[in-house]
Amino acid sequence: MRDVRVVVVPGAEGTGRVQVLDGPDQPRDVRDLAGWLREAEARAAPRWVLPCLDDAYPALLRAGVRLGRCHDLALAEGILLAFEERPGRPRNLAAAWARPRGLPEPEDPRPAARGEQPTLFEADRGTTPVGTDPVAAAVAVLEYQERRIAATAHPDRLRLLVAAESAGGLAAAEMSHHGLPWRADVHTALLTDLLGPRPLPGARPAKLAALAERISVAFAGRPINPDHPPSIVRAFAREGIEIASARAWVLKEVDHPAVAPLLEYKELARLYVAHGWSWLDSWVDNGRFRPEYVVGGVVSGRWATRGGAALQLPRALRTAVRSDPGWSLVVADASQLEPRVLGALSGDPRFAEVSAASDLYTSLAADAFDGDRGRAKIAMLSAMYGGTSGEAGPLLAVLRKRFPVAVDYVEQAARAGEDGRVVRSRLGRTSPPPSDAWRERTSVTGDETADRAGRQAAREWGRFTRNFVVQASAADWALTMLATLRRRLAATAPSARIVFFQHDEVLVHAPTEAADAVAREIANAAEEAGRLVFPETAVRFPLEAKTVTNYADAK
Repeated sequence: MRDVRVVVVPGAEGTGRVQVLDGPDQPRDVRDLAGWLREAEARAAPRWVLPCLDDAYPALLRAGVRLGRCHDLALAEGILLAFEERPGRPRNLAAAWARPRGLPEPEDPRPAARGEQPTLFEADRGTTPVGTDPVAAAVAVLEYQERRIAATAHPDRLRLLVAAESAGGLAAAEMSHHGLPWRADVHTALLTDLLGPRPLPGARPAKLAALAERISVAFAGRPINPDHPPSIVRAFAREGIEIASARAWVLKEVDHPAVAPLLEYKELARLYVAHGWSWLDSWVDNGRFRPEYVVGGVVSGRWATRGGAALQLPRALRTAVRSDPGWSLVVADASQLEPRVLGALSGDPRFAEVSAASDLYTSLAADAFDGDRGRAKIAMLSAMYGGTSGEAGPLLAVLRKRFPVAVDYVEQAARAGEDGRVVRSRLGRTSPPPSDAWRERTSVTGDETADRAGRQAAREWGRFTRNFVVQASAADWALTMLATLRRRLAATAPSARIVFFQHDEVLVHAPTEAADAVAREIANAAEEAGRLVFPETAVRFPLEAKTVTNYADAK
């Protein structure tokens, strides 16, 4: 079927302007935009072109409209600006239209505050192009973006990245709309068991109060505020123990009776502050946790969230994620994704052989580290993150000897960073260039102290670019897998809902009778993503699904 593109610029009070680019239709006003989109989606399954999904799609979902395919002009503009080494510039429709014309670029509007429920579509939010029809501006921006993509060395890859990013925007809005099933009663019981009854405002939970008392007793009865790191450092100093900070990994090296209650206090206080009763009141409603995802919120392409800490859920709280009666949770995460991505990126033939196993580290250990899985993992992480201290250096040397092509790939990326150059993911996501202050700091001055500091800064940036090429390419694969899975589920299990996505993990809430079909589609999506992102590689990207009713049972 011909790929029909339809530009849609939402207006106020449920209206909008549309233009079919690949047909005879001319720009026209639509009074019932949601109804028109619903009918057109069912009839032709076009590729919708929208200025910004964040502004339009949540309202459409509330109106009962699900879009199949989309090109988000703002997300695409962000990718292209980074590719052109112009990151941080405004990416809204008005700015994208004004930029090639040498006109002022309006700043991006602030994200809508949590709980804001505008009428079907919020007005232009200050980003309507001045002096031109908004549909004409959107068409011009789309055509300009397509020309810029076509002019790159690998336009097919960048097109795939833009398509996957836009599909990710659709999936993110749908995940917030449907919500992650969450049992507030289970969460409350867990908090009570770990912390005691809910405290009065301003008071500590009973368990934290008791631990704070134990900490003070361990310091000869002197009151200590365990929530204030400098006071902990001073308390140890009074005991004749100098510590650099009050971080857990530092405290674990200290022999003192206050250490055990301090470590327990830190762990429980983190749960209380980040996911305690206040979090439950704010983020869980009618049995659903509805985070606000930020697609491409991290430079590597990983997602972020606006509050709610959805991407840092403590393992203990997973027991509160439970399927509805008659439904199941289908959970899958990619096994050792980033090492496999390095093998595919580099084209190292020996690494492809190792990746055939479901546990890559065990296979790697058998090949190069006398069966020691722990040493194999340290070597692999050292290659990706640039670790050389302790045991990492010698183990990396072994890895370099056995897999020279793979190790050389990340070392070239590190050298590029040290030289101040950008690096790119497999599909074209681009690292930010270092700042002018970094360039000044790393320039040779003839001053030994300053030059030593400059070399250190260069090495640190090289470690960032070394990991960027792997992490960002892993994000390419994961986002492509998510987009593929979303399309597949719409065809084979339309009642299933993708409700959680985190780096290399996906969770689908589905009727129990559809769970097997969902698991098959997850495996199929992983295989298809591998073919799309790394068509030449023999590296495997296993994504095995497990069906449970309680998220905690998936691990």
